[in-house]
Formats: sequence, structure tokens, C-alpha cells
Amino acid sequence: MRNTTVLPGTPCPTPRAGEPPLHRLEVAGPGAVPFVAGSFEEVGPLSRTNHPHRHTFYEIVHVTAGSGTHVVDLARWPVRPPHLTVILPGQIHHWQDDRGLDGTLALFTEDFLVGHPDDRRLLRRLGRACWFALDAEADARTARLMADLVTERRERAPGYESVLRALLHVLVVQAARLPVAAGGGAGDRRGVADDAGDPSEGSGPLAEAFARLVARPEAPAWTVRECAGRLGVTPGHLTQAVRAATGRSPGRLLIEARVYQAQRLLAHTDLPVRQVAARVGCADPAYFCRFFRRETGTSPGDFRKHHSRRHQSIEAPETRA
Repeated sequence: MRNTTVLPGTPCPTPRAGEPPLHRLEVAGPGAVPFVAGSFEEVGPLSRTNHPHRHTFYEIVHVTAGSGTHVVDLARWPVRPPHLTVILPGQIHHWQDDRGLDGTLALFTEDFLVGHPDDRRLLRRLGRACWFALDAEADARTARLMADLVTERRERAPGYESVLRALLHVLVVQAARLPVAAGGGAGDRRGVADDAGDPSEGSGPLAEAFARLVARPEAPAWTVRECAGRLGVTPGHLTQAVRAATGRSPGRLLIEARVYQAQRLLAHTDLPVRQVAARVGCADPAYFCRFFRRETGTSPGDFRKHHSRRHQSIEAPETRA
């Protein structure tokens, strides 16, 4: 995302009608390191706001105390410390009914990952899993890393940028070894790093660039030809590269991105269904309703009734959608 950092006090850009606000990372000045670490109190009130919002940056949260619910996109995670949460740029999240929430956060842009490019892939996988329970050993290890990040960022001794990047790399790799939770349950003993079946991860640079492209909020409204044009290749070359890397076509992946973005808009905004349809590239609302039902098994209205804040179901989804 462009313009991922701002100077302190810069207001959030006005979002498109009906969309959640987009928060950017505040840094001390031009050229400052795009990294922040601290407690909820140190990072500021927006770090635990109850209003749905998005970021231009990554957020890793080590929750050590409190109760409530953390809503990330379409999943509701009960706050059961200690646990670790990874939130990706563009994901919609907020805290609900939180009490006594405490812990440490690390906020950083993709630019900060220079030197460890593979961490981008791990972070995308971590963001899809989102929520990780910590046993006593993992909690202590995570607490030490987070404390070191906070100290390095605060003291800014010579070479601190390199130390911050190294510590963050260790945090990401160790997080990828954690067992994946299923709907807030005990979790699968397999870690994110062991998951070789991630369909959006391409083995080639073009497939990986396409995966990053379709993750953008506006991408679901594009066609395969438009995506190919943005990547500077022909549709045929894009199809060949993506199919070779993922086993699926760019069109299928765009459909999945279109459905997911529609679900997010239905759950987190008050946009009428016709406007949701337009945002994901469907000019005909009736066609969109048929498309949505075919892909999800439910109508847009029923999905919104089950997932929106205003009509939140008492049933938490068993798996992250």
C-alpha cells in the first residue's frame, strides 16, 4: 500500500462511503524507521478501538491479560490470554467488550521487512490463521522478544534498526511454528510453516505478485485482463504462471477474492447490497445475489444478518472464513 506512514497527528484519510477507516502508521519524522512497539497504552487508544477499521501496516499483538472478543474480518476470537494475533494490512478488525486488556504490540510496514523477504509469505499465512494460543514456554519466549523490541525501539542505540529487523524476523519465524487454532479451540499441532497447501502462495515471482495484487481491497472488481495489465504481462502468461504455481486459474482466485471482499463489506459496513455488488465488480445486483448464493450457500441478506455487528450471531464460526 502507498502512503503507509504519516507524521504524528495526521488525520486518517476519508474512506469511501460506507467503508471502515484506514489507519496509517505514525512515525517520528520523514525517514524514520516504520516500526512501533509498546503496550496498548503506549501505542494509543486506536490500538484497542471498538470501531471496525483497517491498517496500511502489519500488527502483531501479544495479549497477556483481559477479556472480550477480537473480531478480525469474519472471525470472532475470544480473548483468552496468553495468545498471539497477527493482523495483515487491509484486514478489518476491532475489539468488542474488552476489559483489562493488556499486552504488547509491534506495528510495522512491509518496507521494514527488507532483508527478510520470505517473512512476507509467512506473515500472510500467519494472518490467515490469525490467532495462536500460547503455552507457558511460548508465552515466555514471546514476552522476551516483545520486550527486546520495545527496548531497542525506545533506546535507539547504534545499529538498532538492524537489531529490530533481526528480532522481528525471529518473532515471525517462531510464530509460524505455533499450532494453528481452530475457531479459538485447542488448535492443530501443525504450525503455519508446515502448511504447504496454501493456494495463494506461488512458487514463482509472477504468481506471488498476483497473490499480493488480489489481496488489495479494490482487486475483486478487476478482471484477469486488468490484473495482467497491472503486472505487465499478457492474460495467457499470467494464467500459465498462476496455474503452474497454485493449481488454479487466476479467474478462480479472483472469484474467491470477490466473495471474501463482499463478505467483509456485508459484515462490517451498512452499504446496501447493490453498492456491495458494485464494489466487487458486479453491476447487476440480481446477478450478484445469485453469484453470492452459489459461492457461499446463503443470500447476502442472510449473511449480513448472521455476521454484522448490529445483528451479531451468538454462534462463533468454527473456522476462520
